[in-house]
Amino acid sequence: MLHQFVQPGIKPQVRFYAEAEEEYICLWVEDNGIGIASEFHEIIFGLFDRLHAQKVYSGTGIGRAIANKGVDRMGGALGLESTLGIGTSFWLKLCKCES
Repeated sequence: MLHQFVQPGIKPQVRFYAEAEEEYICLWVEDNGIGIASEFHEIIFGLFDRLHAQKVYSGTGIGRAIANKGVDRMGGALGLESTLGIGTSFWLKLCKCES
């Protein structure tokens, strides 16, 4: 349920885009949701780490940990930029493959 992560009265929006860098491809997923406080930016990628009780926001806290592990095994990086009440931008950086 995407609507649970936005302020009341706000229409949820998600934007996907990619940027090519010299050695990497960077994929972005941006939303206009509730945002994530800076003190939680690192811990949300841990297994079963949650910022809110399941009664408040559903989910197991495993999705970001799985994504982080997969990206790490491919030599990439995963991170985020966020502002409370404005939204979050998750980024995924992967090495370009040379044939």
